[in-house]
Amino acid sequence: MKLPLQSGHSEVGFQIAPMIDVVFVILVFFMALAAQIRIEHDLRTTLPGVAVASGPTPLVDEQIIRIEAAGEVSLNEESYDSVDSPQLVQLHDTLLRLKQSADAAKVTVVVTVISHPDSLYGRTVAVLNVLAATGIRQVTFTTTEDEG
Repeated sequence: MKLPLQSGHSEVGFQIAPMIDVVFVILVFFMALAAQIRIEHDLRTTLPGVAVASGPTPLVDEQIIRIEAAGEVSLNEESYDSVDSPQLVQLHDTLLRLKQSADAAKVTVVVTVISHPDSLYGRTVAVLNVLAATGIRQVTFTTTEDEG
């Protein structure tokens, strides 16, 4: 079946009205985007840069607490509190800062308590109480240090 040709049909040409609509939409988009960039620029914020370290930071995997025969307590070869101090305040404060730093870095604090066989049992209990008070749970306990 053949369709009859219309003798008065007009030629389809370039439609300018839809093009003007598209140009206006793009113009509004870029105007809105430019306004946001200007606002961010006015805030004068800067992103943090890269920190340059002078060298690798040594991290101690294990903290060692020694209890000597006379009752002296040392953490990593540094003495804390006097022999007469039953509360071990300096050791508590140091271990608390260590625990807070480890929690911020999302690492686990591991402590080994090396107690001299002739040390008082009460001094060892005082050290374990300080560890419990600071929230350090990964504790190993020995009476001698293995030389490897």
